[in-house]
Amino acid sequence: MTVLRVPHFLGEYLPELDLPLQGDDVILSDLPAGDTWVRLAALLAPVADAVAVAAGRGERPVVVSGDCTTAFGTVAGLQRAGIDPAVVWFDAHGDVQTLETTASGFVGGFALRMLLGYRPEWVASRLGLRPVPEHRVVLAGARDLDPPEVAYLEGSGISRAEVVGLASAQLPDGPLYVHLDLDVIDPIGVPGLRYPAPGGPNCAQVTAALSMLLATGRVAAVGIACTWHPGHDAAAAVGDRLESVLAAN
Repeated sequence: MTVLRVPHFLGEYLPELDLPLQGDDVILSDLPAGDTWVRLAALLAPVADAVAVAAGRGERPVVVSGDCTTAFGTVAGLQRAGIDPAVVWFDAHGDVQTLETTASGFVGGFALRMLLGYRPEWVASRLGLRPVPEHRVVLAGARDLDPPEVAYLEGSGISRAEVVGLASAQLPDGPLYVHLDLDVIDPIGVPGLRYPAPGGPNCAQVTAALSMLLATGRVAAVGIACTWHPGHDAAAAVGDRLESVLAAN
């Protein structure tokens, strides 16, 4: 297991961000001036490079960061290494907004939709990221959805699942990229979340689902999005369980 730490939130360097895993490498970039997408592409290019190297050596990279957009670099890196992953996306939110549907304009709300091929000129084309087909995606734990997201998901090929009871039979074939936004956990167990969504599973239930996925032997990479504000000791609330599950598999 290779742990890559990316202490950023949407391209903003957060040196004080508490991340729950110690890393083999910390990815820091001198980000250029420009819009969010230019800066994100510059940050995620070395993420893709590092993932490609680790995956090419037969290792399983774990990318720990402050938001969900690092998934673009992780999946691009796997693809460069000749791995075509399906995606299991744990998140309290759908992350399938578009510019045409979003009410807030929040960039993180586009993350899964962009992985599926939306607006490739923003980041994907810069990284050489190929879109993941909808039918190769499982969205687990999403409960805070805007009406446009509900409508999109109902008509898409994306599979929906609950975290508790997630089974290997629900998974797409082939290698897997497992993306874990830690706001999928009920906020009572994770202090300081940026976008808390009550009614979710607890940390033990989420890590049990992660353990099941890892036990399949098909997980090519894991992304962990620590979508919380620094200074609340959120990492301490989840770190031991995450480290134990990852080390055991």
